[in-house]
Amino acid sequence: MTTFKKVLHITLLILPLFFASSLQALESSDDTQETYKSLEVFANVLSIVQQNYVDDIDTQETIEGAIKGMLTSLDPHSSFLKPDDFKELQVETTGAFSGIGIEITLKDTMLTVVSPIEDTPAFKAGIQAGDRIIKIEGVSTKDMSLVEAVKTLRGQKGSEVTISILREGWTDLQEFTIIRDVIPIHSVRSSVLETGYGYIRITNFQRNTSRDLQNGLEDLAKEGTLKGVILDLRNNPGGLLDSSVKIADIFLDEGIIVSTKGRLQDQNMEFSAHSGGPEYDFPIVILINGGTASASEIVAGALQDHKRGLILGTQSFGKGSVQTIIPMADGAGLRLTTARYFTPNGTSIQATGITPDVLVPKIAAAEEDTPEGPVEFFREKDLRYHLENGGNLQPADEKPQPPTIDESNLISDKVTIEEETKEKLKNDYQLNTALLVLKSLNVLSGQNTAK
Repeated sequence: MTTFKKVLHITLLILPLFFASSLQALESSDDTQETYKSLEVFANVLSIVQQNYVDDIDTQETIEGAIKGMLTSLDPHSSFLKPDDFKELQVETTGAFSGIGIEITLKDTMLTVVSPIEDTPAFKAGIQAGDRIIKIEGVSTKDMSLVEAVKTLRGQKGSEVTISILREGWTDLQEFTIIRDVIPIHSVRSSVLETGYGYIRITNFQRNTSRDLQNGLEDLAKEGTLKGVILDLRNNPGGLLDSSVKIADIFLDEGIIVSTKGRLQDQNMEFSAHSGGPEYDFPIVILINGGTASASEIVAGALQDHKRGLILGTQSFGKGSVQTIIPMADGAGLRLTTARYFTPNGTSIQATGITPDVLVPKIAAAEEDTPEGPVEFFREKDLRYHLENGGNLQPADEKPQPPTIDESNLISDKVTIEEETKEKLKNDYQLNTALLVLKSLNVLSGQNTAK
């Protein structure tokens, strides 16, 4: 027991706030004694390691490693952040950072790309969703934490980092040497596809994303009356919850956008749309795929449930959990999964994802046997220790299997558009199809108004 008290004292010195709050929770729980016994086992193991391990150990590092292991065993998205890592996380949501531009996760203990961020060094180098990063600068990523990996991949603008990739279908590793660059905070891009039809791409959800979207819509409106907009959320790994709520609020005048449900009362929240903003009554088609995750699924789910937009593409990633960042002593932080979120209809998409209204593969069915075949996305349900779905807040009718569109050459060559846009539509089957559907919705909308 003396050893236990000694090591526990060291632990309390390292992370006082963490254990203070934990001990308070223990005092009010029924299994206090059982938990203390487990802590004693931990303390005894640490003591044995300190005394008998082949090399001297850093006690603080060892305890932090134990904390990381504890959080990793909960779910793939909970983690312990050292002070430097906590600062890095804050930079991600408030300003630009220098790196290669990918969203990563752990799948079967392997560092795996969720999606590259558009127009970043990783995207231009050809990194794809589902790629497994086996080595970084020749060092194996096995058992490397997400925080460690992110820290290693980031660096000074202009510096190089070499990653070894294993992709499905490959028999050997391939090395990609990528030059780091500033990853821009502007997450919205807009352009005109045809007269009256706009395209808006959101790459992730940052603090200024809603403002940038409003600016994008205003720019499109300057080109003429908007008959419809394609909102592209493909390969969007998510970001800030409140940012996604603001985006959905731009297109909705009333009703729930998203709700969260956790163990504690203060984790049960509802976010609703507000009236009074600019009124947009044009049809919307939302593009999603297996790289559409988290905050982007909130937007897609809200617009789908309110029948404000038609979802087109493939099944989304299925990350329906909320992470809360809890500041710790000495500048450290705890990223902890505290709730599941639910779409306006009360449906949890955790480990299931958003089902598109119209299922459209990345390429035409006739092209699926080509060497460039469709990218196979892994999803939340494929991650080890992923959070279970959690069910629905209220009964919901089962959605029918979405219809599939597999026709090709849907955009007429007779349409007068810029050559660059025409080439983009030709090479992007889903975008091509979305524009056709959007134009159809506009025609139907006009017919309904005439009635």
